[in-house]
Order: sequence, then structure tokens, then C-alpha cells
Amino acid sequence: MRVLICPDKFAGTLSAPEVAQAVADGWAVPTDDLVLRPIADGGPGFVEVLATALGGRRIKVRTVDPLGRGVPGEILYVNGTAYVESAQACGLHLLTAEERNPNTTTSYGLGLLLAAAVESGAAQIVIGLGGSAVNDAGAGMLAALGAAPLDEAGYALPYGGAPLITAAALGGVPQLRQVALVAATDVDNPLTGLHGASNVFGPQKGATRDDVLRLDAALEHFAGVLEKAFGIDGLAARPGGGAAGGIGAALIALGARVTSGIGLVSDLIGLDRELDAADLVITGEGSFDHQSLRGKVVAGIAAGARDRGLPCVVLAGRNETGHREASAAGVTETHTLVEHFGSVGTAMAEPARGLRELAERISRQWSRP
Repeated sequence: MRVLICPDKFAGTLSAPEVAQAVADGWAVPTDDLVLRPIADGGPGFVEVLATALGGRRIKVRTVDPLGRGVPGEILYVNGTAYVESAQACGLHLLTAEERNPNTTTSYGLGLLLAAAVESGAAQIVIGLGGSAVNDAGAGMLAALGAAPLDEAGYALPYGGAPLITAAALGGVPQLRQVALVAATDVDNPLTGLHGASNVFGPQKGATRDDVLRLDAALEHFAGVLEKAFGIDGLAARPGGGAAGGIGAALIALGARVTSGIGLVSDLIGLDRELDAADLVITGEGSFDHQSLRGKVVAGIAAGARDRGLPCVVLAGRNETGHREASAAGVTETHTLVEHFGSVGTAMAEPARGLRELAERISRQWSRP
């Protein structure tokens, strides 16, 4: 049997390639043909997954995290295109729970990564968006590119989402040398409103209810500043504008084309071809929840399997979706590390062992003689 193993990362524990390898290591039917295609949706692991599949040149750069502390970054350069991952500079995983505060966290580090990508000579930059700790609508990114938001008196605003309520203009033109931009998003949420960046993702970044209301108003106001600066309309409602705390909206203002992260990665690694040849599909991620079925890896993989009449098994750290919802998305069955171990602590401490053991059980259940 040909088994396609195409998981996302298990955030905080294993990268997507490590998850795929653990499943393969546990598979107990040696006559089966295992095809490993670790995948990403634009969030953490985006560059690593593409480097594994495409090769190319990996360029090490220095950037800063959402609090301005130095962190390592990386650009993947392949045939004139530079791939950049926002989570390397803006990721939620870079902060402790106590440090999370979307009122003050900044996307400045992503701007440094983009500037380095421009200097690499790329004709196109693809930016993976997802897993961010920021809610500043890309204001910090714009500042790093030479277009800092200013107040009415012409002073640069403090970093973070909250100060954007006083934004009046941009202090320059972003230095991008006419490089084409592509925003690869893991969600299709707009910048503002009930389904916007602040309301949907703000709480997981440390926002209180009062913060959410304040941030949503600030982003609505800043959208007007961006519309005036770049001559566009309706920015706050554009699909994907809410990705990565509103960085999507800033990239749209800069002329970026928005595309599905899972769709882009799938095309680059030839996932459709592998799905066509598969008998069974194994995918998964750390937390299988309602967001998983809205533009993320599991949703894309399960839909592709469903359209081909293939069984799709999801392996996850934990499962917070309903059976009916998952089944409608194309998921045949779900297995979790928490259920397998009976403990969240063990699931976090030994995910590779858990995946190997689950894979062994699943292989005996699904493989044909």
C-alpha cells in the first residue's frame, strides 16, 4: 500500500519533517511504500518545509523578536524567489505566556527579514504568515522598511497595535526596489470586525476583552492611513488581511498577491501528484481544533483526500473538533497523543514516541496484505 505522510508541525515539540519521520519509523508493515511530504501552511516551519522539498540556498540573517530582542532568521533563495517566514521574527513561540501583549509587540523583525531578502537580489519574495504574537497590522514591518507610522505632530509611534489609534501618516516609502510580493496565509480572516485579527486571534496573544476592542479600533483607523498612503480602498475587509496580526493587510497595501499557504506549499512539493498515487493519507498537527479546518494544513490535506475518495487519518496532540465537522472536511478518523498517553504532560514530553506507537497501531489497522 502507498501511504502518503504529510503532517504539519506539532507546535512547541516537533517540526513537520520530524513528525513525518516519527510516523514512518513507527509504521509496522515493511512492504508498504511510505512517501514523506512534510508540509506547512505559512506559519512556523514554512521555510524549513520548503527547504526540505526544494533545496535552494539558505541565507542566515539576524533579526529581532516581537519585543526587539535579537533572534536568528533565515531566508530560502530558490531560482530568483526568496521565501521568508514571519514566525521567525514575530512568532508566538518566541515569547513566554507572561510576555504576550499585542498592545506592544511588533512586526519590526519581519521588516528586517524582508530587507535582507531584497538585498539577496530576489525578484519575488514569498512571505509565510501565521503563528504570530503581534497585532500591529504590519506597522513595525513598515518601520523597518523605512515607512514608520507617524502621529499628527510627525513623531514616530511607539511599537505595538494600541498606538496605531493615533497614526496620521507614514514617514516614508517602503524600500522594496519593486520586488514582487506574495503573502502566503494560513487564514482568510479580514483585518477588523468580528472575524478580524483582534477578535479572533488577539486573546491567544494575551489580549483581554478591553484590549480586543481597543486593538480592533486601532487597526480600523490604521487601515484608513494605509489606504490613503497607497491609494487603495476597502483594506479592512480584504480576505487574508487579518493574517499574522494584520501583517496581511500591510502586505496587501504594498501590492502583495494573497494566496493560500497550504495551496502554495502543496503546489511546490507536488502534493496533488502524490495524492493521486496514494492509497492512504496520514496528516496531523499539534492541536486539531476549529481553526484547523479554516485554511490550515489538515483542512487542505483532508479535502484533497476526500475529493479522491481516499481515507485520511489525522494524528494530533489533542483534538477539539466534533466528529461530524471533521468528517465533513474529509477526515476519516483522528488519534491523539493525549488520549494515547492519558496525560498532557507525557504527550508534550514524548511526542515522537507517541507518534511511533500510534503509527504502528494504525498501520496494522489499515494496511492490506
